[in-house]
Amino acid sequence: MIITALANWNPPAGTVVEWHPAGGTPESEADPGRASFLQENHVRGVAAGQRAGREHHAYLATATEVRGELDAAAMSRAVARFTRRHGGLRTWLEVANGAVTRRRVPAAAVAFETRELGATEGGAVFRGYALERFSREAIVTSYPGFVVGAVRRPGSFTLYYGCDHALSDGISQALVLPELLEFYRAEATGAALGPFTSTPAGGFPEYAAAEHALAAEFGPQRPEIAEWLEIVDRNKGELPRCPVDLGLAPGETAPMRPIEFDLLDADGIAAFDAVCKAESVRFVAGVLAAVAVADLEIAGMPDYYGMIVTSTRDRGDYLLSQGWFCNFAPVAFPVRSAGTFRELLAHAHAGYERALRLAAAPVQSVITALLMSGADPAKVAASPNMLSYIDFRRFPGAGTPEYEHGQLFTGEGATGNASLWINRDHRHLYLGCQSPDTPAAQAALAPYHARLREVFAEVAGDGDRALRPREVIGAGHHR
Repeated sequence: MIITALANWNPPAGTVVEWHPAGGTPESEADPGRASFLQENHVRGVAAGQRAGREHHAYLATATEVRGELDAAAMSRAVARFTRRHGGLRTWLEVANGAVTRRRVPAAAVAFETRELGATEGGAVFRGYALERFSREAIVTSYPGFVVGAVRRPGSFTLYYGCDHALSDGISQALVLPELLEFYRAEATGAALGPFTSTPAGGFPEYAAAEHALAAEFGPQRPEIAEWLEIVDRNKGELPRCPVDLGLAPGETAPMRPIEFDLLDADGIAAFDAVCKAESVRFVAGVLAAVAVADLEIAGMPDYYGMIVTSTRDRGDYLLSQGWFCNFAPVAFPVRSAGTFRELLAHAHAGYERALRLAAAPVQSVITALLMSGADPAKVAASPNMLSYIDFRRFPGAGTPEYEHGQLFTGEGATGNASLWINRDHRHLYLGCQSPDTPAAQAALAPYHARLREVFAEVAGDGDRALRPREVIGAGHHR
């Protein structure tokens, strides 16, 4: 499984097959429970985009190649079993006068049927069709907020799944195709389900209710909230921004350009990991330290200040669930006081461990506390520059051909950030960046990304690296 740009998905030619609710949209019932905080804010944005006639890009998708003849009827039953297992996928959200309400399709009403649409030459032609389908159907304001389809050919088929972000996250996307294919093989051949697919999975509506209950417990007096506020206050009351100047005004966005490159190969990962283990820190702390070095040397940032994506699946029985199980926490630690990368690792480790502790605070509690403290609402509402780290070796499907050949991608709309999505598998450590497609942004990011590659390579090759602040090397630019 690899996170990559949409343009890198090029399924071979074949016959297009899709799955849709049998008999049209089934009857739904009002659900008294609230959507999660992230869902509520997301769907308000989706609804505003619909009213303005903007194309929907807030979806995630994954695809892979499967050997064997496609049994379309078995896949129809598999999609139904998958949907019944995950309560959040049977829900959709409405927005009226700013209020978000949830509706739910009863499990007994879930059924899917096949539609065969004819031949496609594959590649860019089919990709364009699939992206149009994602924008039209993988949207949380109707049921289902996801799409499933295939390109069938003799002896194999492409299987793809796209889902509105309100109902999915990166981990969900890594889980979905192995689970769906296991249901499919059980339906097609009678094979028994494995432990990951047969184990009950917690529902996202239940998670949302627990999240709101938890948020009610996190007032400004909680130490996690106080530390959050202290970190933000030390950084001019702002959430983390890209360390280099992207040439955009506050709040401005530009069409997104994906940037991808390898940081380390398998041997390099082993060497870099050995450095981290020698200093008794996690691999992710080494990733944070490398990013902090690039921030120092290119942007002149004496202290690291970033926002890391954390999973909230450990708040209940959600490890195998489909949904948006994410929180965010600030990572801050001193950088320039360290002389070498190895010295910096202890600071990065401490910053990461504190971020994990602060991630116990629901994001809505943090935002409320920031606003109550007098923080500028415009700065609080600004989308922060993010860092995400996922180890794709840690998922149930790892090692299977479909998982190893899987591709995960996101909708490509507009951005004002250059967040870093750093991922690992058994082949390589690589970076993906959704960056503004402007000359100024690309010119600023090129030396920053080059330095990041250099840091990883030198630490892996030499076992350590002296820090070289920007004043010494005379490079970079920061607003």
